[in-house]
Amino acid sequence: MALKTWGASREEVNSVLPGDELCADARLVATRSITIAASPSEVFPWIRQMGFGRAGWYSYDWIDNLGRKSARVILPEWQNVDAGDAIPGGPISFTAAVVKEPGVLVMTLGDPGRTARRIQFVLAYVLRECNEGTRLVTRVRARVDLPFGRLIERFLLGPGDGIMLRKQLLNLKARAEGTN
Repeated sequence: MALKTWGASREEVNSVLPGDELCADARLVATRSITIAASPSEVFPWIRQMGFGRAGWYSYDWIDNLGRKSARVILPEWQNVDAGDAIPGGPISFTAAVVKEPGVLVMTLGDPGRTARRIQFVLAYVLRECNEGTRLVTRVRARVDLPFGRLIERFLLGPGDGIMLRKQLLNLKARAEGTN
């Protein structure tokens, strides 16, 4: 499926990223990437401020932000995110599992310390300096251990996340490059 590796090179798809270990037995693994003509330190504030009721998710706002427009500027009040902090996601909550400025933000669904979770979801944003500015590599790792979990992963979570994350990456690029 093209959305599973949208924009990612073979090397990026096959590389180990921070957060991979937080859902080591994932059945859904998707790596998506984009090149942004801005430095990692210029891109990271956009990522750090994401969240429902914060700056939004930069995707389809009518779906993931209840119609509220995602921020088009850096908001100082949302720049303090440390490992362990909650990141609101609407009806669900994420936890910042890894925060290394300006290169890594990894979030998990709920508390990353709980091992008996029936739904595991990890989303990593890794910013790598490149000749053009920044290569933003994202990785989703998920496992749904519920009835019909494999079907949920394959036909709902995988494609839905792919559509939303593609839009998010395009909007992050536009905002960081000042073309939004």
